[in-house]
Amino acid sequence: MKKILMAILIVGLAATGCSAAPQQGSRPPAPDFNLKGLDGKPIQLSSMKGKVVLLDFWATWCPPCKAEIPHFKELYSQYHGKGLEVIGAALDQGGEKDVAPFAKQNQINYPLAAAGTQELAQRYGGIRGIPTTFLIDKQGRIAQKYLGYQDKAVFEKEIQALLAE
Repeated sequence: MKKILMAILIVGLAATGCSAAPQQGSRPPAPDFNLKGLDGKPIQLSSMKGKVVLLDFWATWCPPCKAEIPHFKELYSQYHGKGLEVIGAALDQGGEKDVAPFAKQNQINYPLAAAGTQELAQRYGGIRGIPTTFLIDKQGRIAQKYLGYQDKAVFEKEIQALLAE
Protein backbone atom coordinates (compact mmCIF):
# COMPACT_ATOMS: atom_id res chain seq x y z
CA MET A 1 0.00 0.00 0.00
CA LYS A 2 2.83 2.38 0.86
CA LYS A 3 4.35 1.83 -2.60
CA ILE A 4 0.99 2.64 -4.19
CA LEU A 5 0.71 5.81 -2.13
CA MET A 6 4.29 6.75 -3.05
CA ALA A 7 3.42 6.30 -6.74
CA ILE A 8 0.36 8.49 -6.21
CA LEU A 9 2.60 11.09 -4.57
CA ILE A 10 5.00 11.09 -7.52
CA VAL A 11 2.17 11.42 -10.04
CA GLY A 12 0.68 14.15 -7.88
CA LEU A 13 3.94 16.05 -7.78
CA ALA A 14 4.15 15.92 -11.55
CA ALA A 15 0.71 17.50 -11.73
CA THR A 16 1.24 20.01 -8.96
CA GLY A 17 -0.96 23.03 -9.16
CA CYS A 18 -4.32 24.33 -8.26
CA SER A 19 -7.56 24.33 -10.11
CA ALA A 20 -9.23 27.55 -11.10
CA ALA A 21 -11.38 28.94 -8.31
CA PRO A 22 -15.03 28.35 -9.15
CA GLN A 23 -17.21 31.43 -9.12
CA GLN A 24 -19.18 31.73 -5.89
CA GLY A 25 -22.50 30.67 -7.49
CA SER A 26 -21.03 27.61 -9.20
CA ARG A 27 -19.09 26.08 -6.32
CA PRO A 28 -19.98 22.43 -5.69
CA PRO A 29 -21.08 21.38 -2.21
CA ALA A 30 -18.33 19.82 -0.11
CA PRO A 31 -19.19 16.30 1.06
CA ASP A 32 -20.02 16.33 4.75
CA PHE A 33 -17.94 14.19 7.08
CA ASN A 34 -17.85 13.12 10.68
CA LEU A 35 -14.38 12.03 11.78
CA LYS A 36 -12.86 11.37 15.18
CA GLY A 37 -9.99 13.72 15.90
CA LEU A 38 -6.77 12.52 17.50
CA ASP A 39 -7.98 14.29 20.64
CA GLY A 40 -11.14 12.14 20.61
CA LYS A 41 -13.39 15.05 19.67
CA PRO A 42 -15.65 14.83 16.61
CA ILE A 43 -14.71 16.76 13.48
CA GLN A 44 -17.82 17.41 11.39
CA LEU A 45 -17.93 19.71 8.40
CA SER A 46 -21.62 20.54 8.76
CA SER A 47 -20.92 21.96 12.23
CA MET A 48 -18.51 24.48 10.67
CA LYS A 49 -21.02 26.37 8.49
CA GLY A 50 -20.18 30.05 8.58
CA LYS A 51 -16.45 29.29 8.70
CA VAL A 52 -13.82 28.84 6.01
CA VAL A 53 -12.36 25.34 6.17
CA LEU A 54 -8.97 24.22 4.90
CA LEU A 55 -9.09 20.42 4.52
CA ASP A 56 -5.68 18.87 3.89
CA PHE A 57 -5.15 15.24 2.82
CA TRP A 58 -1.59 14.32 3.78
CA ALA A 59 0.69 11.63 5.27
CA THR A 60 3.54 11.67 7.78
CA TRP A 61 5.98 10.10 5.29
CA CYS A 62 5.27 12.64 2.51
CA PRO A 63 7.99 15.36 2.24
CA PRO A 64 5.80 18.02 0.53
CA CYS A 65 3.04 17.35 3.06
CA LYS A 66 5.46 17.89 5.93
CA ALA A 67 6.73 21.09 4.27
CA GLU A 68 3.20 22.55 4.29
CA ILE A 69 2.51 21.86 7.97
CA PRO A 70 4.29 25.02 9.23
CA HIS A 71 2.10 27.06 6.82
CA PHE A 72 -1.05 25.49 8.21
CA LYS A 73 0.06 26.01 11.81
CA GLU A 74 0.70 29.69 11.11
CA LEU A 75 -2.54 30.16 9.17
CA TYR A 76 -4.52 28.45 11.95
CA SER A 77 -2.92 30.68 14.60
CA GLN A 78 -3.44 33.82 12.54
CA TYR A 79 -6.98 33.24 11.20
CA HIS A 80 -8.71 30.79 13.53
CA GLY A 81 -10.18 33.62 15.57
CA LYS A 82 -11.41 35.23 12.34
CA GLY A 83 -13.34 32.17 11.16
CA LEU A 84 -10.81 29.69 9.72
CA GLU A 85 -10.77 25.99 10.57
CA VAL A 86 -7.88 23.78 9.48
CA ILE A 87 -8.32 20.02 9.38
CA GLY A 88 -5.59 17.51 8.60
CA ALA A 89 -6.90 14.20 7.20
CA ALA A 90 -3.96 11.81 7.51
CA LEU A 91 -3.83 8.95 5.00
CA ASP A 92 -1.15 6.95 6.84
CA GLN A 93 -1.63 3.18 6.77
CA GLY A 94 -0.73 2.96 10.47
CA GLY A 95 -3.47 5.43 11.38
CA GLU A 96 -3.35 7.03 14.79
CA LYS A 97 -0.26 5.07 15.94
CA ASP A 98 1.74 6.83 13.18
CA VAL A 99 0.02 10.19 13.25
CA ALA A 100 -0.27 10.92 16.99
CA PRO A 101 3.51 10.86 17.75
CA PHE A 102 4.19 12.87 14.58
CA ALA A 103 1.60 15.49 15.61
CA LYS A 104 3.09 15.77 19.08
CA GLN A 105 6.67 16.01 17.80
CA ASN A 106 5.69 18.71 15.29
CA GLN A 107 3.41 20.56 17.73
CA ILE A 108 0.50 20.58 15.28
CA ASN A 109 -2.05 23.02 16.66
CA TYR A 110 -5.04 22.23 14.42
CA PRO A 111 -7.38 19.20 14.47
CA LEU A 112 -6.14 15.98 12.87
CA ALA A 113 -7.98 12.79 12.00
CA ALA A 114 -6.37 9.48 11.13
CA ALA A 115 -9.38 7.14 10.94
CA GLY A 116 -11.98 7.20 8.19
CA THR A 117 -9.88 9.43 6.00
CA GLN A 118 -9.56 6.92 3.13
CA GLU A 119 -13.35 6.85 2.79
CA LEU A 120 -13.41 10.64 3.01
CA ALA A 121 -10.78 10.89 0.27
CA GLN A 122 -13.06 8.86 -2.01
CA ARG A 123 -15.99 11.15 -1.25
CA TYR A 124 -13.84 14.11 -2.34
CA GLY A 125 -13.34 12.56 -5.78
CA GLY A 126 -10.43 10.31 -4.94
CA ILE A 127 -7.08 11.77 -4.04
CA ARG A 128 -4.61 11.28 -6.89
CA GLY A 129 -1.61 12.76 -5.13
CA ILE A 130 -0.71 14.22 -1.77
CA PRO A 131 -0.84 16.73 -0.43
CA THR A 132 -4.26 17.60 -1.77
CA THR A 133 -5.93 20.52 -0.05
CA PHE A 134 -9.45 21.87 -0.34
CA LEU A 135 -10.66 25.30 0.70
CA ILE A 136 -14.32 25.25 1.63
CA ASP A 137 -16.31 28.48 1.83
CA LYS A 138 -18.62 29.61 4.63
CA GLN A 139 -21.60 27.97 2.92
CA GLY A 140 -19.89 24.56 2.81
CA ARG A 141 -18.94 24.65 -0.87
CA ILE A 142 -15.58 23.77 -2.43
CA ALA A 143 -13.97 27.07 -3.38
CA GLN A 144 -10.55 25.74 -4.35
CA LYS A 145 -8.60 22.50 -4.74
CA TYR A 146 -4.81 22.43 -4.60
CA LEU A 147 -2.74 19.46 -5.72
CA GLY A 148 0.81 19.28 -4.40
CA TYR A 149 2.86 21.64 -2.28
CA GLN A 150 1.80 25.29 -2.21
CA ASP A 151 3.43 28.31 -0.60
CA LYS A 152 1.70 29.84 2.40
CA ALA A 153 0.93 32.99 0.40
CA VAL A 154 -1.19 30.99 -2.07
CA PHE A 155 -3.41 29.67 0.73
CA GLU A 156 -3.45 32.96 2.61
CA LYS A 157 -4.64 35.01 -0.36
CA GLU A 158 -7.61 32.69 -0.96
CA ILE A 159 -8.39 32.38 2.78
CA GLN A 160 -8.52 36.17 3.12
CA ALA A 161 -10.87 36.42 0.13
CA LEU A 162 -13.17 33.72 1.48
CA LEU A 163 -13.24 35.22 4.97
CA ALA A 164 -14.25 38.56 3.40
CA GLU A 165 -17.26 37.01 1.59
